[in-house]
Order: sequence, then C-alpha cells, then structure tokens
Amino acid sequence: MRFASLGSGSQGNCLIVDAGETKLLLDCGFSVRATLARLARLGIAPEEIAAVLVTHEHSDHIAGVFKFASRYEIPVYLTHGTRDAVSAAKSQLRDCRVIDSHAAFAIGALEVRPFPVPHDAREPVQYVFSDGAHCLGVLTDSGSITQYVVDMLSACDALVLECNHDSGLLAASAYPAMLKRRIAGNFGHLANEQAASLLRQIRTSQLQHLVAAHLSEQNNRPQLATRALASALDCAEAWIGVADQQSGFAWRELR
Repeated sequence: MRFASLGSGSQGNCLIVDAGETKLLLDCGFSVRATLARLARLGIAPEEIAAVLVTHEHSDHIAGVFKFASRYEIPVYLTHGTRDAVSAAKSQLRDCRVIDSHAAFAIGALEVRPFPVPHDAREPVQYVFSDGAHCLGVLTDSGSITQYVVDMLSACDALVLECNHDSGLLAASAYPAMLKRRIAGNFGHLANEQAASLLRQIRTSQLQHLVAAHLSEQNNRPQLATRALASALDCAEAWIGVADQQSGFAWRELR
C-alpha cells in the first residue's frame, strides 16, 4: 500500500491511497483540471480511481468532488449529514453512497474505517485505511482530540496528521477575533501542540511515516509543525514529512 497528497491546505485538499488494483481519493478540493494535472504528476489516470471518499462539506475538501466523479463515473462515499449539506451537487451524481460514520466497509482491496471527529460541519469524519497488512490513519479538520480518535489512530503504520496552526502565530495574526476563536475552538482545527499531544497518547512503535498536513500558510510554519511532532516522538525533525498546498507530498510506501 502507498499514499500521496495532491495538495493540502485551505485552498484545496486531496489524498490518494493505492493498494494496487484499488485506488481511492480522499476528498477533492481542486477543480477537475487541477486534479487531473496533480494526478498525472503522480502517474495516475482518472480512470484508475475506484471511489472518492468525502470527509465533510467544506469547499476546500469537496470543490471538485462531484464534477470529477460525474465526469469519470466514480462512486462517492459520504455520511448522511454531508450528503444533506451538499444535496444540490449530489443530485447530479449517479452513484452517491451513504456511509455509517462508525462502520467499516470494503472497497476492492482496501478496508475503510470512518470515524467521527469534532469539527464545525454537518457530520464530519476522518478515515483509517487498511490493506490487511498495514494501515494508514488520516486526521485533518478536527478541533480537538477525543478518546475515540485516539483509539482509531493507535498502532497505525502511517499517519497524515493535521498541524493547522501555531497558537502563538494565530493569536498574533490579523484574523478577526471571531475567526481566531473558530479555528482554535473545539470544533475548529488542530494546533501543532494538539497534534503532538495526540502522538503521545497513541502507540507509535510501528510508525513508518508521519506527515504534517493542512498547515495554515498564515498561521503556521513547516519547521514549527515538525519541531512539535518530533518532540513528541523523540525523533529527528527531518524524519517528519510536510504536505504543502502546491505539491502535497510524493508517494510514500508501507512495507
């Protein structure tokens, strides 16, 4: 199993998980044209995508989902709440599949385990993917860490983990006070230190890859995110990957 990012940040998010014959997209916050270009950069044709999984209805995660899926006749998986929040766009899609946010399901060679997270959306989820030998955990767009999140992400072989902001930079930013409260609140986004705290609560002994994702371009810096995560793992900062807005990150393989 391998995984890569087409881009990560407030302007668009998309992750690809590849288990050989089964390739899934997690969210698609880019235009169809941009998505195709970013897939091509990774050596993937759109016809290879078996499904698009959606975390929640915010535009940086779903802006391209329905047009892309409709053009290439790809099924979309999303929760009841997300479906209702995007009902107009969803109505144009032939194959829209509603999932239970607590129930695992299979798509080809991959087992998909959704789990609910605290975020200011209708019914947001994040996911763990497994090919039977290894598992990848993804957590972005969560304002706080719950015990259920800890349980779901323990003992993963790879993690893509939100490090949205540095608390000091956010507090000193020019953002309106209401927006600052939203971002830093329990239903907003994870700060670097919150992501580091999660790492201290889960089993990380088999972790092969850790990538910091969804970094704010205004309120974070890659070195601040990697420093916080490396401190929690007691590892070199250079070992921590960072997903950026323009290029995401290249393929990472689980062995």
